[in-house]
Amino acid sequence: MSRLWRRELWRLAALVLAGVLIGWPFSTVGAGVAVALALYLFYQLRQLHALQQWLTHHPQDEPPAASGLWGELFDRLYRYQKGQRITQRRLRDTLRRIQESSEAMRDSVVMLDRHGDMEWWNSAAERMLGLQPAHDRGQHITNLLRDPRFVDYLHARDYREPLTLSSPIDEQMILQFQITLYGDDERLLMARDITRLHRLEQMRRDFVANVSHELRTPLTVLAGYLETYGDMADQLPPRLGRGIAQMQSQTTRMQNLVNDLLLLSRLEIDRGGQDDTRLDPATLLDAVRRDAEALSAGRHHLEVVVEDPRGLQGSEKELHSAVSNLAFNAVRYAGEGSRIVLRWRAWGEGACLEVEDDGEGIDPLHIPRLTERFYRVDKGRSTATGGTGLGLAIVKHVLLRHDARLEIDSRPGEGATFRCLFPATRLVDGQPQPATQRA
Repeated sequence: MSRLWRRELWRLAALVLAGVLIGWPFSTVGAGVAVALALYLFYQLRQLHALQQWLTHHPQDEPPAASGLWGELFDRLYRYQKGQRITQRRLRDTLRRIQESSEAMRDSVVMLDRHGDMEWWNSAAERMLGLQPAHDRGQHITNLLRDPRFVDYLHARDYREPLTLSSPIDEQMILQFQITLYGDDERLLMARDITRLHRLEQMRRDFVANVSHELRTPLTVLAGYLETYGDMADQLPPRLGRGIAQMQSQTTRMQNLVNDLLLLSRLEIDRGGQDDTRLDPATLLDAVRRDAEALSAGRHHLEVVVEDPRGLQGSEKELHSAVSNLAFNAVRYAGEGSRIVLRWRAWGEGACLEVEDDGEGIDPLHIPRLTERFYRVDKGRSTATGGTGLGLAIVKHVLLRHDARLEIDSRPGEGATFRCLFPATRLVDGQPQPATQRA
C-alpha cells in the first residue's frame, strides 16, 4: 500500500508541476497550481461518489473500475464484503440447522437473555409451556412460570440438579427443568416431559409401600411363634434349636428391612416440615451414642464432640434415624477397637454434623454409589453385619428434606468421615454445650 501512496503523491506532484509550467508563460503560476489542485480534487470526489453509489445501491456487484489507490481500495472492500457475505451465510445456515434440530426435539428449548427475557423457543415449548409467539416473546420467564420453586431455582444460579414441576398449562404433565449458562450470562432452559417416568416411579413407591406393609403382619406372627419356640429351646433337639435361632435372626433382619422400606417410602412421598422443631445437637448425638454403644457391646470407643453452640431446626425423629444409620454403619464396618467420633461443628456459614471413624476406610471407587439402595462395598458381609443396605439411602433422603447434603471422605486404611452439611437457614441460636462427652 505504501507503493500506491508514493505513486499517488508523485501523480499529485506531477499535476502541480504541470500547472506551474502552464501558468509560467502567463505569469499566473498560482492560478495554474489552483486549477491543477481543483482537477485533482474533482477526481477524488468523483471516485468517492462512485464508492458511495456502489456501497449504497449495488454492494453485491463488481466494484467500479478504477486505478491506483482507489482501485486497490475498491478491490479490498469487495473482497472484505465477499468474505463477510460468506461468513454470514454460514452463520445463517448454522443457525437454521440449530433451529431445525431444536424443532425436531421432543424436549422444550427456550433461549433466555441475560435478564431472563425469552428470545426464542421451539414448538415443543409451545405445547408443554403454552408459549405464544405473538404475545410472549420478550416477556420474562417468571411471567409464565410463576411457581415459587422455579423462581428460587432461576435466581439461585445453582443448576447442577434439575427441577421437577407440573406444566403451567396441564397439572397432569410432569416436567423436568434444567438451565444451562452460556455466552454473556445468557441461559438455555430445557424442559423434558417425564410424566411416564413419574407415574412409573409412583407405582414403584406404592408397590414397595404396600408390599412392605402387608409383610409386617405375617412377619410379626412368625416372629411371635419363633420367640415362643426359642423359649423352649432346652426341650428341643439341638439341630432344631439351631434352626429356630437362625430363623429368628433372619426374621429380625426381614423386619428391619421392611421397616426401612416403609421409612424410605414415607420420606419419598411426604414433603416433611410438619414436625420441625428446635433440636439440641448435643442431646441428639448423645442419644445416638447410647444406641451405638448397645450395638457395639464395648468393642469400640465412642465419643461426642460439640463445637458449635447453635441449635438445629428439623425433625427429631428423622434426624435421629439418619445419624443412627451413620453411627451404626461405623460400628458395623470400622473394625473392633476403632474410635468413633460424633461431632457437631461450624462449616462455613452453616454447620456440619459428622460421624468419623479410624477403621478400614472405603475405596473412593465406591463412594459415588454408597447412597444407592442395597449397594454394598462388600456383598459378602451383609449377613454378618445385619444391615439392610438402605441406611445411607435413608440418610440421603432425610438430608434432602432438611436442605442439607451428604459428603463422604474416605481412603482405604485411613478411616471414613460422613458429613451432613446444613445451611445457615436451618440453624438457630442456642446456649453453649459441653465440649466433649465420652463413652
